[in-house]
Amino acid sequence: MSIKRKANLSATIALLPTWFVAVAVFIGTMAWSIRLSFTNSTLFPSSIYVGFAQYSKLFSSAKWLASLQNVLIFGVLYVAGCLLLGFLLAAALDRKIRFESAFRTIFLYPYAMSFVVTGLIWQWMLNPTLGIQASVRSLGWESFVLDWVVNRDMAIYALVLAGVWQGAGLVMVIALAGMRGIEAEQWKAARIDGIPVWRIYVSIILPQLGPALAAAGMLLAMGVIKTYDIVVAMTNGGPGNATEVPAKFIMDNLFGRQNLGLATAGATVLVLGVIIAVAPFRYAMHMRGKAKGAA
Repeated sequence: MSIKRKANLSATIALLPTWFVAVAVFIGTMAWSIRLSFTNSTLFPSSIYVGFAQYSKLFSSAKWLASLQNVLIFGVLYVAGCLLLGFLLAAALDRKIRFESAFRTIFLYPYAMSFVVTGLIWQWMLNPTLGIQASVRSLGWESFVLDWVVNRDMAIYALVLAGVWQGAGLVMVIALAGMRGIEAEQWKAARIDGIPVWRIYVSIILPQLGPALAAAGMLLAMGVIKTYDIVVAMTNGGPGNATEVPAKFIMDNLFGRQNLGLATAGATVLVLGVIIAVAPFRYAMHMRGKAKGAA
C-alpha cells in the first residue's frame, strides 16, 4: 500500500467516530421528530399514535397557511433582490473604482451582523414614532408616511427590505470573485466590437456567473426556510399574521403552547421543504459533473 493511501486510510479511521456521532445525532433527532409528529404529544412526548391527525390539524390552521404564504413571498423577493442588488454592486466594484476595498467592506458589513441585529435596526428605522417617518415629519413634511412595520399590507415587504440589505453583500462577494476570474481577452474583444459595458455584463459576464449565482441563491434559499430571528426582532409575526413564518409557528407551538406533536409536524414539513429546495440544485450539479467527466 502506498504512503498516500495509508495516510488517507489513517485519516478516515481517525474521523470515523466524529462522522458516526454527527450522523447519529442528525439522523436520530430528525427521525425522533418525525415519529413525534404522528403522536398526540403535548408538553411531554407521547407514544399514542394518531396517524396524520397532526398534519390535518396543521394544514387546517389559518395561521400555518398564512405563514407558508408569507415565507413564499419573502423568499422569492428576498432571493431575487439579493441576487440583483449583489450583481449590480459587484459590477460597480469590478470597474476598479477608487476606494474599492472600503466600499467592498461597507457593502459586506451587514452580512456579518446577525438577523436579530438587522431586524432591530430596521425596526427602529421603520417605526413611525421613532424612525424615518418621525424624523421627516419633524422637518416639516407632516404628510410623509413610512409605517411599514405596523401596516398589514406592507409589513412583509419591510422584512424583505431588511433581508436584502443584509444578504446582498454575500452575492456581491461571490459574483465579484467570479468576475475577476474572467479572462481579460474577452473584455478586449468586446471593446473592439464596440459593445456597450452594460451589454457585456448582461450577455457575456452574467452567463459565465451562472454556477456562482446559483450557489449564492441556494445559500439564500436555505436561509429563507429557517427565517425566524429577523421576524421576531422586527414584527414578532404581526400585525396579525401578516409576517408569521413557519419557523415562528413551530417555536410558538413548541414552547408557548406546549403542543409538541403539532410543532414536530410543522418541523417535518420544513425538512421536506429543504429537501425539495436542495434536490434540484444537487441534481443539476451532479449532471454538470457527469457532463464534464464525459467530455
